[in-house]
Amino acid sequence: MDLFSFSRLNRNFLILASSIKPIMYEYISGKFIELNPSYLVIEAGGVAYFVNISLQTFTKLNHLREGKIYLHQVVREDAHILFGFSEKAERELFRQLITVSGVGASTARMMLSSLETEEIRQAILTGNVDILKSVKGIGLKSAQRIVIELKDKIGKEPAGSELFLSANNTIREESLSALVMLGFPKAACEKIIGQLLRDNPDLLLEDLIKQALKKL
Repeated sequence: MDLFSFSRLNRNFLILASSIKPIMYEYISGKFIELNPSYLVIEAGGVAYFVNISLQTFTKLNHLREGKIYLHQVVREDAHILFGFSEKAERELFRQLITVSGVGASTARMMLSSLETEEIRQAILTGNVDILKSVKGIGLKSAQRIVIELKDKIGKEPAGSELFLSANNTIREESLSALVMLGFPKAACEKIIGQLLRDNPDLLLEDLIKQALKKL
């Protein structure tokens, strides 16, 4: 094959590849192999999937061994990343948040880990930028942009919440793992977690993570 033919073949391949749309998954139903505050490994059909989750999804799934997780797929040049949600309402809010300029998937997950779905919805509906600003990485301009762009799109369906008590011997490790998975330096996380647990040894896991997020 000469150089011209090879270049034409390569060009045709790139055109074909660019026209192929990625598979969009609705949900996965299966066995929970590993469940942490920031990710889930779920097995379905002999395949294990790594799914990024928020703290509130972890809270709702924590006592289950299997179940259904609703999915949103983020396609990048170097990776296909799955985000999972215990309820459609949380996924819908996630999808609305990432349509806002400057709010990516990681930031949206951070918001859903710091605040409940309904808290975010009500903050947007009422224009309460202070609540949105309490989330790590959300400044005044970002909070205002979220309110302006989503206020007319947000529905009013309530989103429930469930609290749980983590075992004392794992709460430090699970909270540290969640914060590191969210992108924070391990050393800084360990220091803040230690301080929070010294001040209040009875903190629930999700409360510990939320308080740590405000200090990081």
